[in-house]
Amino acid sequence: MSLSELAGKPAPQSLLTNIPRLVAHYYETRPDPDQVAQQVSFGTSGHRGTSLNGTFNEVHILAVTQAVAEYRAAAGITGPLFMGLDTHALSEAAWMSALRVLVANGVEVRVQPGLFTPTPLVSHAILEHNRAGQGGQADGIVITPSHNPPQDGGFKYNPPSGGPADTDVTGKIQARANELLRGRLHGVKLMMFPDALEGVKPFDFITPYVEQLPEVVDLDAIRESGVRIGVDPLGGSSLPVWEAIAARYDLNLTIVNRDIDPRFAFMSVDKDGKIRMDCSSPYAMAGLLSLKNDFDVAIGNDPDADRHGIVTRSGLMNPNHYLAVMIDYLFRNRSGWRADAGVGKTLVSSALIDRVAAGTERRLVEVPVGFKYFVPGLLSGDLGFGGEESAGASFLRLDGRPWSTDKDGIIPGLLAAEMTAKTGLTPSERLEVITDRYGHTAYSRQDAPATAEQKKILANLSPEDVKATMLAGDPITARLTRAPGNGEPIGGLKVTTEHAWFAARPSGTEDVYKIYAESFRGEDHLRQVFEEARDVVSAALGE
Repeated sequence: MSLSELAGKPAPQSLLTNIPRLVAHYYETRPDPDQVAQQVSFGTSGHRGTSLNGTFNEVHILAVTQAVAEYRAAAGITGPLFMGLDTHALSEAAWMSALRVLVANGVEVRVQPGLFTPTPLVSHAILEHNRAGQGGQADGIVITPSHNPPQDGGFKYNPPSGGPADTDVTGKIQARANELLRGRLHGVKLMMFPDALEGVKPFDFITPYVEQLPEVVDLDAIRESGVRIGVDPLGGSSLPVWEAIAARYDLNLTIVNRDIDPRFAFMSVDKDGKIRMDCSSPYAMAGLLSLKNDFDVAIGNDPDADRHGIVTRSGLMNPNHYLAVMIDYLFRNRSGWRADAGVGKTLVSSALIDRVAAGTERRLVEVPVGFKYFVPGLLSGDLGFGGEESAGASFLRLDGRPWSTDKDGIIPGLLAAEMTAKTGLTPSERLEVITDRYGHTAYSRQDAPATAEQKKILANLSPEDVKATMLAGDPITARLTRAPGNGEPIGGLKVTTEHAWFAARPSGTEDVYKIYAESFRGEDHLRQVFEEARDVVSAALGE
């Protein structure tokens, strides 16, 4: 993909979303339930789409919320449902629609009055309620498309485990929602919004989360050191949380952007010419990067605060690199964790993590793409840390109890400040120490064209379909179509050697497959890996 001439520059007026039109389409556009693209579809992060093309409209939300209400009733989930939303324009519209259905179904819904609520706070609230063991098991809904463009909407369900629902659960919800769509919403219980609003229970998500932060990060050390912290919520729901953290703990913390605008007009343009609140992109993070010399550590979050971006005077850290830095620091500085607590990573995350895990004598658990695969381990303490290459992570409290079982973009930011305060090295300086010990890596991702039939074949390959024995000059050591950490299908292929690896997975929304690759032998070798990866995949597809 070529770099847009707008990348890293302020968004021009022509890119801004027409919010009234977007919301009008949410209510008025009627998707065709016989078109697959316009059905409810739960991917790795719930159902996503936009009202402008009939993929995220009120009928979708009414149907999927009814399906959630029926699922939780069948599963015996009788406690409250904690509900969050981010700052995308469609989020509030969908939040209102969902409330109408939930309350009509007799569900006790808890919401933060007048404030947006980030994903990690919903997960934390679910776990806290269920740990107390009173009032039935709780679950939650977060209405968010994460870092996606302003015209997008998203809906995800978190069961009593507190994290993203697994495929068994989302499969049932998706099937029932599409049945309701085909039946023109016959069977959906509904009430007027003012009546529904009277039936919800106000809940303070922020105070318990902020008050308990010393149980997961050493805030005393941060305050006493005077580490200079900058924060950019990127117009997202973390703003009131960061305001509460700054006020409660007297940190040397500056929020550099307090704008809340559903057009996200203050953003700089991402690499492909779109507005996208991706805190792992140097183009989207251009505003915070321009202030990098003003702080020791600066932190960005996406709109629902389930992702983190870490900026030091050296620039924006590669998400894979910061995952490795967190793992190295945490497993050397969390004596309250179980001695056998493992390191969770997705199979397209850096192999530097593998080496760091071995160096800290910790078990590595490699799973398919999707944070849902970390939920059981974080809940039980079997995993001390779970992280994915797209800048999503969570980790345990100091005493080894779970903090959140969904991605939490706030605590990795605070951890960057903690490690700076306690070691005198910023995360990027710690990375230099780590790579000097374990090796410097070159990592990237590319797209390759693929038809629907080719994507289907790729998603269902077996190791025997790969005939190659060498990759970029090295013997192939493994051909994987299932994740070694849990045996689950990866929906693609991963090929490894001693010094490099690549993984290929079909896109769920485009006519391409994604190739992730990494080399410990430099950029030239990485380019060779990519070239040969395409040949390996083409041969496996029978081309």
